[in-house]
Amino acid sequence: MSDEPETKAEAKDIGHQIGEHNVQVLGLDIHNPVFMISAILAVTVVVTTLIFQQQAAVIFADLRAWITSTFDWFFMITANVIVLFCLAIAFSGLGRVRLGGEGAVPRYGYPGWLAMLFAAGVGIGLMFFGVLEPVTHTLNPPIGIDPADIAQARAVGMSTAIFHWGLHAWAIYAIVGLSLAFFCFNRGMPLTMRSAFYPLIGRKVWGPFGHFVDVVAVLATLFGLAVSLGLGAEQITGGLNYLFGVAPGNATKVVVIIVIISIALVSVIAGLDRGVKRLSELNMAMAAVLLLFVLLAGPTTAILVTIFKSFVDYLYYLPGLSNWIGREDSVFLHDWTIFYWAWWISWSPFVGMFIARISYGRTVREFTVWALLIPTLIGLVWMATFGGTALDQLFADGYRGVADSVPELALFKMLEGLPFNAVVSTASVVLIAIFFVTSADSGSLVMDTITAGGKLDVPARQRVFWCLLAGMVAIALMLGGGIASLQSLTISIALPFGLVLLLMCVGLHRGLREERSGSR
Repeated sequence: MSDEPETKAEAKDIGHQIGEHNVQVLGLDIHNPVFMISAILAVTVVVTTLIFQQQAAVIFADLRAWITSTFDWFFMITANVIVLFCLAIAFSGLGRVRLGGEGAVPRYGYPGWLAMLFAAGVGIGLMFFGVLEPVTHTLNPPIGIDPADIAQARAVGMSTAIFHWGLHAWAIYAIVGLSLAFFCFNRGMPLTMRSAFYPLIGRKVWGPFGHFVDVVAVLATLFGLAVSLGLGAEQITGGLNYLFGVAPGNATKVVVIIVIISIALVSVIAGLDRGVKRLSELNMAMAAVLLLFVLLAGPTTAILVTIFKSFVDYLYYLPGLSNWIGREDSVFLHDWTIFYWAWWISWSPFVGMFIARISYGRTVREFTVWALLIPTLIGLVWMATFGGTALDQLFADGYRGVADSVPELALFKMLEGLPFNAVVSTASVVLIAIFFVTSADSGSLVMDTITAGGKLDVPARQRVFWCLLAGMVAIALMLGGGIASLQSLTISIALPFGLVLLLMCVGLHRGLREERSGSR
């Protein structure tokens, strides 16, 4: 037959061929060769990094510097294009396409859906950076803003923090999630990254190109997840040292990762509905209580003003922050924005596939609006509340605890200025740990799905394998250079995967047009 894209019916029939590549061995149901290649490469990274820790730290640092300075334009263009593409399809006629077909009914209500979406896509990050970024970017503002102009520096500092966690991040997640959901639920194809390229290359998705896409997606998920696990370990260790005097060295961080991964295994075995969903809802409830506490115990009026002002400032500074041409703040651009775009790209298979699994029955417009706008607004409120409180402490009260602290203690130093700080800080450590667990088990489910050829009903031991491997990668890279090594590997894998995302936009657009026009 021709290699051109097939009709909808033929695509659905051919989609079942993915099972022909699966093998059953040692009680596992794995895709050949995606599982073996992904596992071997990941284990090789772990072993090599542990054996050559000092050399690995140097190599990872040099690699990060080269990629961020050479390909900054590529990451910026990719993120900007994806944002515009998502908004375009959401508010076009294609937005009326329903995931699963016209009669599809959502499997999860809005509260549960949003809780899982938010916990998977944000997780530990906002706990770590929610205070740190607004303060850091206010004291060292980007895009040529004078730090002596406190009002302007504060406006751009808050806008920059929201910029990194706003539309661009969620658009990257949404394009992957929407592509996977559409081709799985509407075309009956496997829930793997390769399915999104079927409109472009037809049956060739089952060949080497498809294997390459899926392997890169697994590694991107694994290394992106390792960064989050590393950040979580840093902050939990810092919190334990701050609250109870626990030694903050690598040994403690390794123990933290082992304990959290062990807890995550229970959730992984329980599955999506009993494990991940319940933990995600607990996450959202605890995060909401913490947010409400800071809002009421902190400078409430100032926070409310900051929330409204930050929304306006974010839109005002968005074009300047999205531009990479003629920037004089190259260090900031490379160390912050480019790293974030690479991190979101590497996380996109993980978050995208996860939100695809939970979004059956939603329309394209509903999916895109909820996945872009709602989390962006929640992130804005979070940053304005936590970061706004810290900035008020800094400028109104003269308290420099946050500004002078190490990054992992930023949240706890801010809470120092509020009532019941010991109790609230302890609760925050617990919340970070639960975010840690939801990230680990969600990521394990995604990697397991890809390496099982898109199958959703596979032996639990496969999810256990990927959960354990994620913990091992985080530990290995933590010992082989710390957070910097974790970030370097994330940026490296995000470079080729960024091109995959741009091609995915083309495939999704073609598929939605065929669906909208009734092509079969």
